Amino acid sequence: IWTGYNSQMTVMSIPVKGEVGTEVHMDNDQIIRIEGGYGLVVLGKGEKTIRAGMGDSVFVPAGTCHNIVNVGRMPLKLSSTYSPAHHPVGTVE
Repeated sequence: IWTGYNSQMTVMSIPVKGEVGTEVHMDNDQIIRIEGGYGLVVLGKGEKTIRAGMGDSVFVPAGTCHNIVNVGRMPLKLSSTYSPAHHPVGTVE
């Protein structure tokens, strides 16, 4: 939703029983905040699983595999902030 010269903020809506998919960002740390719903945050290759709900944040260090799975009864709403920006302004995926 916002891209600056040094950072970017994105938002996502994950459907019930859906997931982000395992990903890793080698060149930046990431902060993920749960804006609504409940999810499981999986860090590494399943080494650590954290249940997170509205208002919770998770810090994902650079180079760490991570996935977020919606375990709630409504869409899981996330915001993510990282630097440097990975997408051009206006990107929708």
